[in-house]
Amino acid sequence: MTVTLEVDNGVGTLRLDRPPMNALDGATQDRLKALAEEAARRTDVRAVVVWGGEKVFAAGADIKEMRAMSYEDMVDRSRDLQDAFTAVARIPKPVVAAVTGYALGGGCELALCADFRIAAEDARLGQPEILLGLIPGAGGTQRLSRLIGPSRAKDLIFTGRMVKAAEALSLGLVDRVAPADEVYAQAHAWAERLARGPAYALRAAKEAVDAGLDTDLDTGLTIERTLFAGLFATADREAGMRSFVEDGPGKATFG
Repeated sequence: MTVTLEVDNGVGTLRLDRPPMNALDGATQDRLKALAEEAARRTDVRAVVVWGGEKVFAAGADIKEMRAMSYEDMVDRSRDLQDAFTAVARIPKPVVAAVTGYALGGGCELALCADFRIAAEDARLGQPEILLGLIPGAGGTQRLSRLIGPSRAKDLIFTGRMVKAAEALSLGLVDRVAPADEVYAQAHAWAERLARGPAYALRAAKEAVDAGLDTDLDTGLTIERTLFAGLFATADREAGMRSFVEDGPGKATFG
Protein backbone atom coordinates (compact mmCIF):
# COMPACT_ATOMS: atom_id res chain seq x y z
CA MET A 1 0.00 0.00 0.00
CA THR A 2 1.32 3.45 -0.88
CA VAL A 3 -0.33 5.01 2.19
CA THR A 4 -1.09 3.31 5.51
CA LEU A 5 -2.92 4.26 8.70
CA GLU A 6 -1.63 2.90 11.99
CA VAL A 7 -3.07 3.85 15.40
CA ASP A 8 -1.16 4.01 18.68
CA ASN A 9 -2.34 5.67 21.93
CA GLY A 10 -5.03 7.64 20.12
CA VAL A 11 -2.67 8.86 17.39
CA GLY A 12 -3.21 7.79 13.81
CA THR A 13 -0.12 7.92 11.60
CA LEU A 14 -0.83 8.48 7.93
CA ARG A 15 2.36 7.08 6.41
CA LEU A 16 3.33 7.69 2.80
CA ASP A 17 5.20 4.65 1.51
CA ARG A 18 5.99 4.85 -2.18
CA PRO A 19 9.76 4.52 -2.54
CA PRO A 20 12.06 6.05 -3.38
CA MET A 21 10.65 9.59 -3.09
CA ASN A 22 6.95 9.13 -2.19
CA ALA A 23 5.86 10.62 -5.51
CA LEU A 24 2.16 11.37 -5.27
CA ASP A 25 0.61 9.64 -8.26
CA GLY A 26 -3.14 9.36 -8.75
CA ALA A 27 -3.46 6.06 -6.91
CA THR A 28 -1.54 7.45 -3.92
CA GLN A 29 -3.74 10.54 -3.87
CA ASP A 30 -6.87 8.39 -3.86
CA ARG A 31 -5.49 6.20 -1.07
CA LEU A 32 -4.55 9.27 0.96
CA LYS A 33 -8.08 10.65 0.64
CA ALA A 34 -9.67 7.37 1.70
CA LEU A 35 -7.46 6.99 4.77
CA ALA A 36 -7.81 10.65 5.78
CA GLU A 37 -11.58 10.20 5.71
CA GLU A 38 -11.19 7.00 7.75
CA ALA A 39 -9.05 8.81 10.32
CA ALA A 40 -11.69 11.52 10.52
CA ARG A 41 -14.41 8.94 11.27
CA ARG A 42 -12.61 6.64 13.69
CA THR A 43 -13.24 7.34 17.35
CA ASP A 44 -9.95 5.65 18.35
CA VAL A 45 -8.06 8.26 16.31
CA ARG A 46 -7.96 11.50 18.30
CA ALA A 47 -4.98 13.15 16.57
CA VAL A 48 -3.03 12.48 13.37
CA VAL A 49 0.61 12.50 12.24
CA VAL A 50 1.36 12.72 8.50
CA TRP A 51 4.77 11.20 7.80
CA GLY A 52 6.78 10.03 4.82
CA GLY A 53 9.34 7.95 6.67
CA GLU A 54 12.90 8.64 7.81
CA LYS A 55 14.31 9.78 4.46
CA VAL A 56 11.72 11.85 2.60
CA PHE A 57 8.30 13.36 3.20
CA ALA A 58 7.17 13.60 -0.42
CA ALA A 59 9.09 14.99 -3.38
CA GLY A 60 5.96 16.01 -5.28
CA ALA A 61 3.64 14.66 -7.92
CA ASP A 62 4.55 11.82 -10.23
CA ILE A 63 5.90 13.87 -13.15
CA LYS A 64 6.09 10.91 -15.51
CA GLU A 65 2.39 10.26 -14.94
CA MET A 66 1.50 13.93 -15.32
CA ARG A 67 3.54 14.40 -18.48
CA ALA A 68 1.34 11.92 -20.31
CA MET A 69 -1.87 13.71 -19.32
CA SER A 70 -3.81 15.97 -21.69
CA TYR A 71 -5.72 19.11 -20.76
CA GLU A 72 -8.91 17.06 -20.68
CA ASP A 73 -7.26 14.46 -18.45
CA MET A 74 -6.20 17.10 -15.94
CA VAL A 75 -9.59 18.79 -15.97
CA ASP A 76 -11.00 15.45 -14.90
CA ARG A 77 -8.24 14.75 -12.38
CA SER A 78 -7.56 18.14 -10.78
CA ARG A 79 -10.62 18.06 -8.53
CA ASP A 80 -9.64 14.62 -7.23
CA LEU A 81 -6.12 15.94 -6.61
CA GLN A 82 -7.37 18.86 -4.54
CA ASP A 83 -9.97 16.71 -2.77
CA ALA A 84 -7.28 14.31 -1.54
CA PHE A 85 -5.39 17.12 0.17
CA THR A 86 -8.55 18.82 1.41
CA ALA A 87 -9.54 15.54 3.08
CA VAL A 88 -6.37 15.82 5.19
CA ALA A 89 -6.95 19.50 5.94
CA ARG A 90 -10.51 18.77 7.06
CA ILE A 91 -9.72 15.98 9.50
CA PRO A 92 -11.61 17.38 12.53
CA LYS A 93 -8.74 16.55 14.87
CA PRO A 94 -5.25 17.96 15.44
CA VAL A 95 -2.92 17.06 12.57
CA VAL A 96 0.88 17.42 12.58
CA ALA A 97 3.20 16.91 9.64
CA ALA A 98 6.55 15.24 10.40
CA VAL A 99 8.73 16.52 7.55
CA THR A 100 11.97 14.74 6.73
CA GLY A 101 14.06 15.16 3.59
CA TYR A 102 12.20 16.79 0.74
CA ALA A 103 8.69 18.27 0.88
CA LEU A 104 8.35 19.72 -2.59
CA GLY A 105 5.40 20.54 -4.79
CA GLY A 106 2.58 18.26 -3.72
CA GLY A 107 4.66 17.23 -0.72
CA CYS A 108 4.84 20.81 0.50
CA GLU A 109 1.13 21.23 -0.23
CA LEU A 110 0.39 18.15 1.88
CA ALA A 111 2.41 19.57 4.78
CA LEU A 112 0.39 22.79 4.46
CA CYS A 113 -2.76 20.77 5.21
CA ALA A 114 -1.54 20.05 8.75
CA ASP A 115 -2.22 22.23 11.77
CA PHE A 116 1.42 22.09 12.86
CA ARG A 117 4.65 21.23 11.04
CA ILE A 118 7.86 19.81 12.52
CA ALA A 119 10.77 19.68 10.08
CA ALA A 120 14.12 17.94 10.18
CA GLU A 121 17.20 20.14 10.30
CA ASP A 122 18.16 18.96 6.81
CA ALA A 123 14.65 19.21 5.33
CA ARG A 124 14.00 21.13 2.11
CA LEU A 125 10.61 22.60 1.26
CA GLY A 126 9.31 24.42 -1.80
CA GLN A 127 6.83 24.82 -4.62
CA PRO A 128 8.89 24.20 -7.79
CA GLU A 129 5.95 23.84 -10.17
CA ILE A 130 6.88 27.05 -12.01
CA LEU A 131 10.02 25.27 -13.24
CA LEU A 132 7.72 22.87 -15.08
CA GLY A 133 5.68 25.67 -16.62
CA LEU A 134 2.92 25.11 -14.06
CA ILE A 135 1.58 26.51 -10.80
CA PRO A 136 0.79 24.60 -7.60
CA GLY A 137 -2.47 22.74 -8.14
CA ALA A 138 -3.18 21.01 -4.83
CA GLY A 139 -3.82 24.10 -2.74
CA GLY A 140 -0.36 25.68 -2.71
CA THR A 141 -1.36 29.09 -4.06
CA GLN A 142 -4.11 29.32 -1.45
CA ARG A 143 -2.83 27.61 1.72
CA LEU A 144 0.74 28.91 1.41
CA SER A 145 -0.35 32.54 1.03
CA ARG A 146 -2.71 32.21 3.99
CA LEU A 147 0.05 30.71 6.12
CA ILE A 148 3.04 32.95 5.36
CA GLY A 149 1.45 35.92 3.58
CA PRO A 150 1.07 36.69 -0.13
CA SER A 151 4.48 38.30 -0.75
CA ARG A 152 6.48 35.48 0.78
CA ALA A 153 4.27 32.91 -0.93
CA LYS A 154 4.78 34.60 -4.30
CA ASP A 155 8.55 34.55 -3.78
CA LEU A 156 8.51 30.78 -3.33
CA ILE A 157 5.95 30.14 -6.07
CA PHE A 158 7.41 32.55 -8.66
CA THR A 159 11.00 31.36 -8.25
CA GLY A 160 10.36 27.69 -7.48
CA ARG A 161 13.26 27.79 -5.06
CA MET A 162 13.74 25.33 -2.20
CA VAL A 163 14.20 26.62 1.33
CA LYS A 164 16.14 24.96 4.10
CA ALA A 165 14.51 24.21 7.41
CA ALA A 166 15.94 27.27 9.16
CA GLU A 167 14.51 29.63 6.54
CA ALA A 168 11.22 27.73 6.52
CA LEU A 169 11.03 28.32 10.26
CA SER A 170 11.73 32.04 9.88
CA LEU A 171 9.04 32.30 7.18
CA GLY A 172 6.48 30.49 9.34
CA LEU A 173 6.30 27.65 6.84
CA VAL A 174 7.23 25.21 9.61
CA ASP A 175 6.69 25.58 13.35
CA ARG A 176 9.61 23.63 14.80
CA VAL A 177 12.94 22.26 13.60
CA ALA A 178 14.39 19.09 15.13
CA PRO A 179 17.17 16.58 14.43
CA ALA A 180 16.08 14.25 11.65
CA ASP A 181 16.00 11.19 13.88
CA GLU A 182 13.70 12.95 16.36
CA VAL A 183 11.13 14.43 13.98
CA TYR A 184 8.60 11.60 14.07
CA ALA A 185 8.95 11.09 17.83
CA GLN A 186 8.37 14.79 18.47
CA ALA A 187 5.39 14.85 16.11
CA HIS A 188 3.88 11.78 17.76
CA ALA A 189 4.41 13.27 21.23
CA TRP A 190 2.67 16.50 20.18
CA ALA A 191 -0.24 14.54 18.74
CA GLU A 192 -0.42 12.16 21.72
CA ARG A 193 -0.62 15.07 24.14
CA LEU A 194 -3.57 16.54 22.25
CA ALA A 195 -5.17 13.12 21.85
CA ARG A 196 -5.71 13.19 25.61
CA GLY A 197 -7.58 16.48 25.36
CA PRO A 198 -11.29 17.25 24.93
CA ALA A 199 -12.09 15.97 21.44
CA TYR A 200 -15.15 18.14 20.77
CA ALA A 201 -13.46 21.30 22.02
CA LEU A 202 -10.41 20.63 19.86
CA ARG A 203 -12.67 19.99 16.89
CA ALA A 204 -14.53 23.24 17.56
CA ALA A 205 -11.30 25.20 17.97
CA LYS A 206 -9.96 23.92 14.65
CA GLU A 207 -13.22 24.66 12.86
CA ALA A 208 -13.44 28.16 14.34
CA VAL A 209 -9.91 29.09 13.30
CA ASP A 210 -10.06 27.55 9.83
CA ALA A 211 -13.54 28.79 8.95
CA GLY A 212 -12.83 32.22 10.42
CA LEU A 213 -9.80 32.69 8.19
CA ASP A 214 -12.03 32.37 5.14
CA THR A 215 -14.48 35.08 6.14
CA ASP A 216 -14.79 38.54 7.70
CA LEU A 217 -14.31 39.24 11.41
CA ASP A 218 -18.00 39.58 12.27
CA THR A 219 -18.86 36.27 10.60
CA GLY A 220 -15.86 34.65 12.27
CA LEU A 221 -17.03 35.85 15.66
CA THR A 222 -20.46 34.40 14.96
CA ILE A 223 -18.87 31.05 14.11
CA GLU A 224 -16.86 31.19 17.33
CA ARG A 225 -19.86 32.14 19.45
CA THR A 226 -21.99 29.33 18.06
CA LEU A 227 -19.30 26.70 18.57
CA PHE A 228 -18.49 28.01 22.04
CA ALA A 229 -22.10 27.78 23.17
CA GLY A 230 -22.49 24.32 21.66
CA LEU A 231 -19.69 22.94 23.82
CA PHE A 232 -21.85 23.47 26.89
CA ALA A 233 -23.77 20.38 25.76
CA THR A 234 -20.70 18.11 26.01
CA ALA A 235 -19.54 15.82 28.78
CA ASP A 236 -15.99 17.13 28.35
CA ARG A 237 -17.07 20.65 29.26
CA GLU A 238 -18.74 19.33 32.44
CA ALA A 239 -15.66 17.26 33.32
CA GLY A 240 -13.30 20.15 32.69
CA MET A 241 -15.22 22.66 34.77
CA ARG A 242 -15.86 20.21 37.58
CA SER A 243 -12.17 19.35 37.75
CA PHE A 244 -11.20 23.02 37.76
CA VAL A 245 -13.49 23.81 40.68
CA GLU A 246 -12.59 20.72 42.70
CA ASP A 247 -8.91 20.15 41.88
CA GLY A 248 -7.59 23.30 40.23
CA PRO A 249 -6.61 24.03 36.59
CA GLY A 250 -5.08 21.56 34.20
CA LYS A 251 -5.99 18.33 35.94
CA ALA A 252 -9.11 17.24 34.04
CA THR A 253 -9.31 13.84 32.38
CA PHE A 254 -11.37 13.70 29.23
CA GLY A 255 -13.13 10.71 27.70
